[in-house]
Amino acid sequence: MQLLIVSMLLVYIITLYFMRNPLKHSKAFMWRRFLSWFPLGMTYAFMYMARYNLDTLATAEIITKAQKSQISGWGFFIYAASLFISGPLIDRVGGKKGMIAAALGAAIFNILLGWTLYLHLHGSELNLVLWLTLFYSLNMFFQSFGAISTIKVKSFWFHVRERGTFGAIFGTLISLGVYFAFDWTEAIAKAVKLTVTGEPTAFRTFMQNVFALEGATVPAVWLIFFIPAGFLIAWALIDLLLIKDSPDTAGFPKLETHDASHGEDHIEIRSWVSVIKSILSNRIILMIGVIEFTSGVLRDGVMKWYRLFVNDTGFIVPNIQSNWGLWAAVTGIVGSFLAGWASDKFFQSRRAPVAGICQILMFLATIAMVLSLVTGMNQAIVMGVSALVIMMAVIGVHSIMSGTATADFGGRKGAATATGVADGFSKLGSSFQEFILGAIITKETWQYWPSFLLPFTLLGLFFAWKLWQELPAATRKYINDVENAKKNKAK
Repeated sequence: MQLLIVSMLLVYIITLYFMRNPLKHSKAFMWRRFLSWFPLGMTYAFMYMARYNLDTLATAEIITKAQKSQISGWGFFIYAASLFISGPLIDRVGGKKGMIAAALGAAIFNILLGWTLYLHLHGSELNLVLWLTLFYSLNMFFQSFGAISTIKVKSFWFHVRERGTFGAIFGTLISLGVYFAFDWTEAIAKAVKLTVTGEPTAFRTFMQNVFALEGATVPAVWLIFFIPAGFLIAWALIDLLLIKDSPDTAGFPKLETHDASHGEDHIEIRSWVSVIKSILSNRIILMIGVIEFTSGVLRDGVMKWYRLFVNDTGFIVPNIQSNWGLWAAVTGIVGSFLAGWASDKFFQSRRAPVAGICQILMFLATIAMVLSLVTGMNQAIVMGVSALVIMMAVIGVHSIMSGTATADFGGRKGAATATGVADGFSKLGSSFQEFILGAIITKETWQYWPSFLLPFTLLGLFFAWKLWQELPAATRKYINDVENAKKNKAK
């Protein structure tokens, strides 16, 4: 059933892409653009599986919550810091090379993570947490190439008036990655258990046969790292064959996208120092960064902790708990599509108003979580539904701000660097919440969880309000020209 739902979502995404063509591109252009963004996006989705698979070690009690937080916290910090290198690099070499490097690098270090776990489970005295932290941090260094490579390619292929829809597509692919990361990884972990209750599933039988696990004395949990690595290697080969960085490299005329790089094609790419300086002195990019910091806190503060909360407290909504990845994916897809559609439909491609509405939803959901834990009223259902509302809203924020607004204000030439700064702030938020929640959460202190998240909804709302009316100058001029042309035609 899960695979059917995911397949239907993919069909819907592809159908919507071909139906949404406001600039009347040719069919040949639409197909060639699809062959560039779809494999790119699917590679990024499977990178999520190679990123959040670590959390399964905590739910399987191979490592503790505190150890998981330490490993993830350092990994997210390295991800954030590396974006000051990877952003300008991708602006120079292009998104195709960046994504291939991201996929292969993440695959290599997932293999090393799996090998480390294999040695540990077979009795080696190595320091498990130390080596997992090292290899996971290096995995995250290459993971940092993924989002910015996706946005870099998008910035050349999509006009600014189409990017709200692409932001929705980007958010959908992120959400599918969450599904792969949690439900597929959990299914692998269950399939390699030495004993099961009831009849073995078809997937368990498949895994046992393919990996020759019959008669094993140790559960092959290391496959939660090896299998995503295999997917990434396969997608890297597909990317090599199909992706084109821009329309003109695919035999089409150059597409003028009317973003912040409009009219700057004659300007040479600047030095790393000047690019970083210009991005860090751009108040709009920095405010987007603060919003993204709050989204990192809220997204990973819910996505990575809800299952642990249920395990400790027993406040279970069975359908949500057993299908956490699928529910997170579906709500994330709804959030990203509503955000992208509303941005282009109602706010003239302004991204901040939609982000502000999403922050209000997260505030209300977090308040509900706090009140539920304090009063003891309907704790399981309120906590489960509120967590899904936050996932819906926060993916909407992340897709429309990191996936779209940064490309608008950074322009084609600086898309990767601008996105890198915003995504870096997001991962700093992820790292921050890991260290803090890992230090304060025990079985007895879960009441601090939503209380910690609450202020970040208000911080994000404040900066979304500050950015409410902002548009790149070229975008504003383009919209005004279109409106004036319509008025003149009406006369």
